[in-house]
Amino acid sequence: MLTGAISVHFTGLDWAVVVFYMLLTTWVGHRLSGKSATVKDFFLGGRTMPWWAVSGSMIATEISALTFIGVPGGVYAAKGDWTYLQWGIGSIIARFVVGYYLVPLYYKREIYSPYDYMGNRLGEGVRRLVTGLFSLGAVLGQSVRVLVTALILQTVTGWPMEWSVVAIGAFALVWTLMGGMRTVIWTDVIQFGIFVLGGLLAFFWLVGHLGWDQIVEINRGFVTPEGGAVDKMRIFDWTLPWENSMLNYTFWVGVLAMPFQNLAAFGTDQLNAQRMFCCGSPGEARKAMLWSSVSLLTTLLMLAVGSGLFAWYQVKGLTPDEAAKFAEDPNNVFPVWITTVLPPGLTGLILAGAFAAAISSLDSVLAALSQTSLSAILGRKRVESVESGQKMVLYSRIAVVVWTVILTAFAIWMAQGHGKAENKNLIDLAFGMVAYTYGPLLGILLAAILPGRRSLVGIFLGTLLSIALVAWMRPELLRLLEAFSLPTQWISEHRPKIAFPWFFPLTAMLTFAFACLPLGFSTRHDDELHS
Repeated sequence: MLTGAISVHFTGLDWAVVVFYMLLTTWVGHRLSGKSATVKDFFLGGRTMPWWAVSGSMIATEISALTFIGVPGGVYAAKGDWTYLQWGIGSIIARFVVGYYLVPLYYKREIYSPYDYMGNRLGEGVRRLVTGLFSLGAVLGQSVRVLVTALILQTVTGWPMEWSVVAIGAFALVWTLMGGMRTVIWTDVIQFGIFVLGGLLAFFWLVGHLGWDQIVEINRGFVTPEGGAVDKMRIFDWTLPWENSMLNYTFWVGVLAMPFQNLAAFGTDQLNAQRMFCCGSPGEARKAMLWSSVSLLTTLLMLAVGSGLFAWYQVKGLTPDEAAKFAEDPNNVFPVWITTVLPPGLTGLILAGAFAAAISSLDSVLAALSQTSLSAILGRKRVESVESGQKMVLYSRIAVVVWTVILTAFAIWMAQGHGKAENKNLIDLAFGMVAYTYGPLLGILLAAILPGRRSLVGIFLGTLLSIALVAWMRPELLRLLEAFSLPTQWISEHRPKIAFPWFFPLTAMLTFAFACLPLGFSTRHDDELHS
């Protein structure tokens, strides 16, 4: 009922703008895609993409609708502030490491993914393992991004969440099938432009009606109902890890933990790494990686929008419908404001940008999942064979369809149980979901890069132990046990209390340590294997 009360503000003109924008983007993407005659064309854009387009695609994939909706919602929430920006420190550190060290390493061979590199160094079994880890992490992490966009669609249309998820998945499928990575990258560039335009329009609208000084005054002088003073524009939290290990947004998390997360994200996650391989040279790929740091400015913009929204509703007040929606989930604040405050047409344009940003992230992961799964199942030589080029492109498209169904189904499952989650912060949910796989992936990459013998048994044991450790400390295991009416008291009482960002260095080091143990059959990766 509440959603319907909000959705009446989404007019026919807004629908016309959204439909026109989606059709225009689809047409432009198709015109720019070219013909994918080989798998290299489909997955790597023929290695002919300009660095600035690749960098824009990286940014569009990284920020997605999660930043557009989750960041303002996080600021608006009762204890929200700007401390999320501290994670950018680790992001910049990691991009320089990837750009100056991993990019040249990967470009020494004609490879399609980091998993090919790890497989060349550590064997086919490891390549299949890391491909499986990526697939698991992609489904877990990207389902949250689909969920975010479905939240927007549900708010403005009144559709059930399940229908919204299916609509997003269908559009992403069409964009991915049109032309592989060329279409994905070029549509990403368009989405990035609209995304930033939408954020700027919202920011200047809020500043124009409230004034920046008033926004700052309200955010810095907010007093909670309990009487505590809160600075909602605070950036730095200097709390030491041993003083409070449950804080996600501190300076030390940003400096010590998040570089590991970002090294895994940009160096081992095919969703991002695939773009690097689309450049014509290591220098171009490095430039694309380093310039993608501009995404932090977009994060800063959306934090400012979040403060503007908080000030807006402090000044203007809330309707009963809005109060109920925001109490239900603070992430509703930006889509509701866009729908109810902005004039018709402008509402449609900004929400079209949000939809498109989410779809661009989804079509990116579909292309990456298709490529890695085919390589793992059929083998690199067969996939990359010139003689079977057209057949492999067909298989790639079939794989895209299969992964779309899997990802959409998992997103629907998450949507049905999302309301039970205690933590409504979508940023935390998305990053927490990839904590299962990012640490082991980075640990295996270190095992492949650093010299010495490696135990295949140790790699598999370290990976399993790392995933089990995260499951023990994350809330998903408890909810799964509760769903099957199994006891949870012992786990609740005995699991360690630690913020999820620390999982990334912890499980990376654990996996690498087990890889170095003399357990069973071992492999030695000499330089000639890498040349």
